Amino acid sequence: MSNPKLEMLTSQNSQLIFIDQQPQMAFGVQSMDRQVLKNNVVGLAKAAKIFNIPTIITSVESQSFSGFTYPELLDVFPGQQLLERSSMNSWDDQKVRDALAANGRKKIVVSGLWTEVCNLSFALSAMHDTDYEFYMVADASGGTSREAHDYAMQRMIQAGVVPVTWQQVMLEWQRDWARRDTYDAVMKVVREHAGAYGMGVDYAYTMVHKAPQRAVGTHEIVPPVPAKS
Repeated sequence: MSNPKLEMLTSQNSQLIFIDQQPQMAFGVQSMDRQVLKNNVVGLAKAAKIFNIPTIITSVESQSFSGFTYPELLDVFPGQQLLERSSMNSWDDQKVRDALAANGRKKIVVSGLWTEVCNLSFALSAMHDTDYEFYMVADASGGTSREAHDYAMQRMIQAGVVPVTWQQVMLEWQRDWARRDTYDAVMKVVREHAGAYGMGVDYAYTMVHKAPQRAVGTHEIVPPVPAKS
């Protein structure tokens, strides 16, 4: 293929890496709302789990500075090995290089903090040394300012990195709603993490298709009492 980036992301050609999704790193994020950022990270992780995407989690200076990787992320991958580093650039760590190579997939989807440091240096260094293709998840990554994030994304795009969003990646992996083996799981992620899209799915399921509500247990609806005149 003359342009491999024309090939869609699939569950067979992709791998995923989370870089430094840790509280102290998130404290410095000013490019987007931090809670939205974590929501998107976890949504992406759940999508990867559905499609059996090989996933790497790497962290930096966990016990001396950055804190431990989000528990919500770790809970998606129980027992996952965490690759601890000292370098800001994940490509400098041989463990990370070996893990990427072991997965045997050229398309690397990246979610990390901070965009302008850890994401950028990793992508540019790896692209310099290999034929990996990088897909940077812009809304599951954050920078220390809007400008820091945006200009880092622009620099990476100029170098050949493909910008994506977490829902875009998940729906590209799904591709066809006729794929029923992953349909329900994807819809569950949508309802839990996809904002207005998820609310719309809940509404359609319950009000149009008369499906039961997602809430656990039963909740008695007390009818209204007309106002006294």
